[in-house]
Amino acid sequence: MNQRSTPPRAIGLVPARSGSKRVPDKNVRRLGDHPVIAYAIATAIESGVFETVVVSTDDERYADIARHYGAEVPFLRPAEMATSTSPDIEWITYTIGRLEAEGRRFDCFSILRPTSPFRRAETIRRAWKQFLAEEGIDSLRAVEKCREHPGKMWIVRGRRMVPLLPFGPPEQPWHSTQYAALPEVYIQNASLEIAWTRVIASGGNIAGTVVTPFLTEGHEGTDINDELDWWHIQHLLERGEAVLPPVPTPPYPGD
Repeated sequence: MNQRSTPPRAIGLVPARSGSKRVPDKNVRRLGDHPVIAYAIATAIESGVFETVVVSTDDERYADIARHYGAEVPFLRPAEMATSTSPDIEWITYTIGRLEAEGRRFDCFSILRPTSPFRRAETIRRAWKQFLAEEGIDSLRAVEKCREHPGKMWIVRGRRMVPLLPFGPPEQPWHSTQYAALPEVYIQNASLEIAWTRVIASGGNIAGTVVTPFLTEGHEGTDINDELDWWHIQHLLERGEAVLPPVPTPPYPGD
């Protein structure tokens, strides 16, 4: 286990740009009694892992909602870092840099996206414990076993197609193999990521090169990307198959 004289200083980062097209205002859309961002903030605070929880947004209304639920929004994200194609490395570097300029330095950061509403404080604590126990890693990333195996995926080129992964014996290629007989493959989900801040300074990305997998359980990794996902989450709640984490703050009055 990593030996440190003092626990590393960690910051929880909740990205909440406005302008989502597939699910308009998905980061602050009401789910249950609260805007969906409330669950990310509440669980991050409850986990006790972070010195502070900061929301990165380009929208004043989003900022007001975030502050209502106990997060910091010390500044707005520049508009050029809040487009649908803006990479995470931009706003994370900007946020960490601004805070460091104010004398606030952190050893590591975690990304906690609002669109994973079933992530719980215990989920974060479990991931944090694993992160600290791993030697020589750059980051931890949440993953789950994939349902659509890449061994059965194709690249289409005009009137022909070729396997995305051309592996397996010629007589039994992966695209013609039963799922159960294929190698296990995991896909990342949006539940959480944790990384040492040195990674963004030296590697130019948010994960580094040595990444440990954090296996999410149950619905922890369920993510909202489109209206079908939103319907699915509502369906899980209505059937009692999933439960939203508790939010101790009264509902945002302007929502």
